[in-house]
Amino acid sequence: MTRHDPSTWRVGVIAFDGMTPFHLSVPCLVFGGRPGADARSRFALTVCGAGSASPLATSAGFGIVPGHGLEALRDADIVVMPAWYDDCRPAPPALLDALRAAHARGACIVALCLGAFPVAEAGLLDGRTVATHWALAAELARRHPHVKVDPDVLYVDDGDVLTSAGVAAGIDCCLHLMRRLCGADAANHVARMLVVAPHRQGGQAQFIERPLPASPSDGRLSAVLDWVTRHLAEEHGIDDLAQRAAMSRRNFTRHFRQATGTSFKQWLLAQRLAHARWMLETSDAAVEVVAQEAGFGSALSLRQHFRTALQTSPAAYRKAFRAGAI
Repeated sequence: MTRHDPSTWRVGVIAFDGMTPFHLSVPCLVFGGRPGADARSRFALTVCGAGSASPLATSAGFGIVPGHGLEALRDADIVVMPAWYDDCRPAPPALLDALRAAHARGACIVALCLGAFPVAEAGLLDGRTVATHWALAAELARRHPHVKVDPDVLYVDDGDVLTSAGVAAGIDCCLHLMRRLCGADAANHVARMLVVAPHRQGGQAQFIERPLPASPSDGRLSAVLDWVTRHLAEEHGIDDLAQRAAMSRRNFTRHFRQATGTSFKQWLLAQRLAHARWMLETSDAAVEVVAQEAGFGSALSLRQHFRTALQTSPAAYRKAFRAGAI
């Protein structure tokens, strides 16, 4: 990702006639906070209108007047394409050209929800695995056979292109990008200000049967998972945790899948990786110490998991983060 100012990322958010205003607000809330308040001050956000209409109509019955047109994307380090029309109509050539030009010069492209349709039409998703809203995932795959659409995940980070599922997943995706650029503490603080979950793994399922505790069993499960996150250095077996939650192994596994949308093994690995990243960002602890405290057991194991999940090494991650170049 190229930047004009090493201390600031320029974010261009595309607005279009007839869009849903809430979808426009997602990247604006994450990247467009008050100057100096938190990590959002490191982003300069511009809303760029597609088309000549002024004001742009919205599905909510009021208009918006973007301060700039698509030409402003020429200076953007990050270009956000919010959710497109529900009928997934073809995008105008000017918008497709602007997306292609931004990507060609090194901008990171973020397609939220149905925003994947114009980004795919621009040819920027060919050969990639992507996310979009589950209800239209099959249609995206039908129209663009060179794109691998995963209908189950919240978001996919493919380096210079990120894609996400529905509204909440769009917030997750934007916070994930902030975490990648500014670190865990910065993204967690912004999440707290927005009163949303600080971090959900992109591979988590889009549909979770019961995302909030709905029974005493779910309450016990939440307490156990909180305990696990405070004891990541220890070994954790399903049978031991089921006993701690006063459940059978079968009930524990079923409740866990319903509550998180993933397996315990995948969830635990995500927690350990998140803790390791936090330690690398905020301390000078040796990689061996980070591996032990995060529960990987050895530096070799940490390096292997880091390489698989993040395509880098712990040492390179720490160096890149402190140089502001993640």
